[in-house]
Amino acid sequence: MLLGIDVGGTHTDAVLIDKNGIKSTFKAKTDTKDLFNTIITALKEVISGVNVKEIKNINLSTTLSTNAIIENKLEKTGLFISSGPGINPENFKIGDNTYIIDGSINHRGSEILKLDTSALEKDIKACVKDGIKVFAAVTKFSTRNNMQELQISDSLKNNGDFITMGHLLSSQLSFPRRAATAYYNSAVWRINSNFLISVIDVVKKMGINAPVNILKADGGTIPAEASKSLAVESILSGTAASVMGITALCKITDDAVVLDIGGTTTDIALFASGVPLIEKDGISIGNIPTLVRSLQNRSIGIGGDSVISITKGEVKVGPERKGPSAAEGGTEPTLIDAMNFAGITNHQNKEKSIEAIKSLSEKNKLSPSDIASKSIDFAVKKIKDEIDRLLFDVNQKPVYTVHEMLQGRKIIPKKIYIIGGPAKAFEQVLKGDIKIIVPENHGVANAIGATLAKTTFESELFSDTGKEKMMIPNIGIKEKVSQKYTLKDAEKDLISYTRKYLENLGYRDSDLNIEVVESSSFRMIEGFYSSGNDIRVKCQIKPGVMMNLYK
Repeated sequence: MLLGIDVGGTHTDAVLIDKNGIKSTFKAKTDTKDLFNTIITALKEVISGVNVKEIKNINLSTTLSTNAIIENKLEKTGLFISSGPGINPENFKIGDNTYIIDGSINHRGSEILKLDTSALEKDIKACVKDGIKVFAAVTKFSTRNNMQELQISDSLKNNGDFITMGHLLSSQLSFPRRAATAYYNSAVWRINSNFLISVIDVVKKMGINAPVNILKADGGTIPAEASKSLAVESILSGTAASVMGITALCKITDDAVVLDIGGTTTDIALFASGVPLIEKDGISIGNIPTLVRSLQNRSIGIGGDSVISITKGEVKVGPERKGPSAAEGGTEPTLIDAMNFAGITNHQNKEKSIEAIKSLSEKNKLSPSDIASKSIDFAVKKIKDEIDRLLFDVNQKPVYTVHEMLQGRKIIPKKIYIIGGPAKAFEQVLKGDIKIIVPENHGVANAIGATLAKTTFESELFSDTGKEKMMIPNIGIKEKVSQKYTLKDAEKDLISYTRKYLENLGYRDSDLNIEVVESSSFRMIEGFYSSGNDIRVKCQIKPGVMMNLYK
């Protein structure tokens, strides 16, 4: 049996699936201050009457990191940058605590300007005074020589709880993307770490002996322990789960939009001819490009529990969630309360929703019915506008699916698939020319997607052709190669060796859809002569689901 847990800002869903399909599901309210009890409640219910020894795998997904970004609740992070000549690091400041340290490594990996350690110590003291506990250290050519990142990290290690070094995130050269990725990795580290610790503790207490993995932004999974140092991969984990969930629940063959509407956010994803789109070079977070390879999507602060506000007669919804809806005992009216008032839904205590909308009306010069209708209209327009923006942006450049690049292809959706708790309500208010589909089990679709997501096993090859060496450390390959060994040779070898390794572990050939995700070759110079190439290639199994649940 396979177990999946999706922790959202509003609800935590658990799903148990066996070879015959969905065995049990449960939805619990998320208490972000006590994730342990939230998860244990969901787990106890979903595995009730089950022999836990039959559970072979546990996959997790969460919107906690995404919600923290959207609601601007990231942990204060000290970002230390050193770039040298040719680029102005001031352009890459993120947040209020970016520190520019003089020092430089050139493109050949040689140190041409030593790190300004006195300025570094001064800035570290400023961070300590400001109560900063998490840091990121990024230097321009750290993928060629990481010595200055290590120096910064070594100076920080006794002053905080966690440090991200840029060279550990990717071998790609993109300095601005690496800096942003390192920053966000540290900014969501504590959220992700606390979440994983809670889940692992619960799993142990429940007597479940199965590997625990977390969904990445690209729809694959990685071990929970590895995710603790790669927290940035958990950003958009919930969105990836929704894409995997709809893939498992519906046979999609056309261009389509997928909406995952939760209590806090709405996630929007796109499909081309039934295949999800991917952001190959990395997503942008708040218009800042990163190296996080992700399924193509957008997240906006519109959900069932998004609070209604009125400023100078203008009605708005979100992006904040200040608690549950009035219908569920909350203190402020939300979008779901407006839908209750308008008769679109009959959620929980409808009378409380009506009271909350009327109370808001008394404080403003708008009738209760106007507030309700304008709240709904605002949310619908916000979602539709974001769909249009995403389609416009995607259609301006080559389209990448998880399988291939579609040159010159324009995405023209023929259907909208809606999942999430409020899906049925939004099916009514979003009705128009395009066909809308709400699948069975839409309320736990994310947990289904998490449960069934494939493990995207990764391998990385390193070669120094000058020394005639090639190795793939994680699968134990070390060989001598010719000085004429090329990047194409490396890509071919990496896929071949990874395939053989996984086949020996029992993977079926049909499951081994392996792709190269990073590839670089750098000519090294000693004196005035070439001393060979530094080659680095990374591959992984393409994301997908282990089984489909549609008939």
